[in-house]
Amino acid sequence: MIRWLKGLVLAGTVGLLAACGGGDENDPDLMAELRSDPQFSLLTEAVDTAGLAGTLSGPGPLTVFAPTNAAFAALLTELGVTKDQLFADRTLLNTVLTYHVLPSRVERAVVPLGLAVTTVQGGIFKVDQRNGALVITDGRNRTATITATDRMLRNGLIHTIDRVLLPANLDIVQTAQALPQFSILVDAVVAAGLVDALKAPGPLTVFAPTNDAFAALLAELGVTADQLLADTPLLTQVLTYHVVAGRVLATGIVPGAPVTTLQGATFTVGADLRITDGRLRSAGIVATDVLTSNGVVHVIDRVILPPQ
Repeated sequence: MIRWLKGLVLAGTVGLLAACGGGDENDPDLMAELRSDPQFSLLTEAVDTAGLAGTLSGPGPLTVFAPTNAAFAALLTELGVTKDQLFADRTLLNTVLTYHVLPSRVERAVVPLGLAVTTVQGGIFKVDQRNGALVITDGRNRTATITATDRMLRNGLIHTIDRVLLPANLDIVQTAQALPQFSILVDAVVAAGLVDALKAPGPLTVFAPTNDAFAALLAELGVTADQLLADTPLLTQVLTYHVVAGRVLATGIVPGAPVTTLQGATFTVGADLRITDGRLRSAGIVATDVLTSNGVVHVIDRVILPPQ
């Protein structure tokens, strides 16, 4: 369990990581540098509108993931709003902009790949290396590429990104409700009275079985869906066996280490991302790191069961 939690502990401290070195005291500050570069004119206008210019001119150190004008134009199209409409919503604008800022100097060399990165806004995103590029997955599971790194300034540094990041707006239950392959899981959560628990602040990690996984379980147990949903004690035991306290991304999974669930029993995960449950049955993790506002979801292809 201690080794399993290693990734969770790292994730909680990522927001405080600081690299050595930095800009000279005679260098411009973050805000001055952004103002000097035409590709960031929309970003600087947004920062001014949100009243955050003083923060980016302050002592820092901060790390800014700076979206270009093209990134802002794409966001307006994506949201179906005008620039004036976006900038008029000061609360939203402040939330989005502070989600692009880290409370320390994090150079490219120490960007924590695959772990939760905590922003000034309070939400998290993660960064992975793909084909030599650094790619951010934001709270809504959208991706942005870091196109330039380590522009060193007096009070921090700037990484340029090609898409505006957005913090999570769906919790675990809402995320499952938005994905058709989890409709049976959602019905089961409702039937077991676990909706409030999975909408709580958490964070939680959920290993979420698909509809096909539930269909296979019904055949394995020789029961109907109605019979399974009507057996609240069994349903609760099974569902809570799929939930782990804390946000554990895929990089935090230690092969072979026991994973303690909210149900109380454990399972293990191999290096091949196959789960061995309490009855020595095997399930595959087929998708990882679906981010939510209160945790993370990993998709599995079989319902796992605790020991009998």
